[in-house]
Amino acid sequence: MSTINITEPTLEVERVEQWRQVSLERAGYDAEAAAVLAASSDVDLHYAVSLLERGCSVSLALQILL
Repeated sequence: MSTINITEPTLEVERVEQWRQVSLERAGYDAEAAAVLAASSDVDLHYAVSLLERGCSVSLALQILL
């Protein structure tokens, strides 16, 4: 197996996590919380954003999501 086949999936995962983190930061999560949530593939991004949109604090949203 060539190196390019091994690294491509890793790069794709990193890109997805970066996109998720940026989306979460735009929604109102601080950088650290966004990074934790972005790396957690079992956390639904839309649900995480909607919690803040509905007035949930970041700390409460983290308790709910994690």
